Amino acid sequence: MEALFQSYTRLLNSVETKHYRYLYHQIDWSNRLIGIKGARGTGKTTLLLQHIVENFSDKSKALYVSLDNIWFAQNTLLDLVDYFQAHGGTHLFLDEVHRYPNWSVELKNIYDSYPDLYVVFTGSSILEIYRSNADLSRRAVTYHLQGLSFREFLNFENNLNLKPFALEDILQNHQNIAGEIIAKIKVLPEFKKYLEYGYYPFYKEGIKVYPLRLQNVVNTILENDLPAVENIEYVTVHKIKKMLMIVASLVPFSPNVAKLSAEIETNRANAVRYLDYLQKAGLTINLMSSKKGMSLMNKPDKMYLDNTNLQYALAISGVNEGNLRETFFANQMNGLHQMSASKQGDFLVNDKYLFEVGGAGKSFKQIKNIKNSFIVVDKTETGFGNKIPLWLFGLMY
Repeated sequence: MEALFQSYTRLLNSVETKHYRYLYHQIDWSNRLIGIKGARGTGKTTLLLQHIVENFSDKSKALYVSLDNIWFAQNTLLDLVDYFQAHGGTHLFLDEVHRYPNWSVELKNIYDSYPDLYVVFTGSSILEIYRSNADLSRRAVTYHLQGLSFREFLNFENNLNLKPFALEDILQNHQNIAGEIIAKIKVLPEFKKYLEYGYYPFYKEGIKVYPLRLQNVVNTILENDLPAVENIEYVTVHKIKKMLMIVASLVPFSPNVAKLSAEIETNRANAVRYLDYLQKAGLTINLMSSKKGMSLMNKPDKMYLDNTNLQYALAISGVNEGNLRETFFANQMNGLHQMSASKQGDFLVNDKYLFEVGGAGKSFKQIKNIKNSFIVVDKTETGFGNKIPLWLFGLMY
């Protein structure tokens, strides 16, 4: 038990409190049970530690613990809670809950049996709270943490204080927004950096080793996090890895499930399920057409790697600029708005706005005379009318 408290103290002493992720101020920390999901490496641990540092003058009232700690090999979460509350603890912060067997059942019991205890837990983006053994959806308030937006990257790198803009603000007022920002900074060189290494906060620990670290994160997600949540065997993990590399070499990718199934030696149902795993793990973005209902049995119409940094880390044959553009747009829009694939343009957003993404010379030919249609262009500081710079869509969160 003492080792857990020593580790907690060391982490508090090393946490950075200069920059805060967008989600930090959106969380209602007064709830008794809070869940924070997100892909590995997006900053969930730092977010918890920052909250403790900023809000607990008496640090003994709070405790941060990672549930993959070896201490839990011979002790239970309930053992920890009994001790913690008996010694005056009031707020427990639990990291990596998906690595702890029966985590949902024990959290339910803690919530019901310790009415004075506040618990915040984090887990893989794969977690489905409502499908857990104890169905915590009626008890826990859940949030999802995405990787750094381009806005956050600009703020972190240049000591700016840019606020997020709603999609409608960007569509209607993009010239003024762009003008205010480019008056402060050369935005296109910063955008190029972001595309290569700005999505995961750990880039600050070393840009040269960033691609290797990102490859290690992908391996950890597939080899440890996914089996912990979905109870799959190593042979399945190997097939999913192979599938990811196929997708990475072809994105944007319109899956041929019969061909894909043959390449990874599985049946159609498994192949479609594995595609779903990759998206839930934060490794791909899978888009359906707006006319197709969301179903596990439906294959996506188009697939992207989740973010441009993954393209740089995983693409064996180099990075294609067209792929980068579309991936960035899909990533920054994903999670904030409903997105679907479109035959007339690249993306249909909220069943209302049609976007075609391209280089600076992209024309309206493909989406001519379509209401609420926009051209999104790369390598351009400012736009005009319905032609909007790509980088501006990184300011939405």
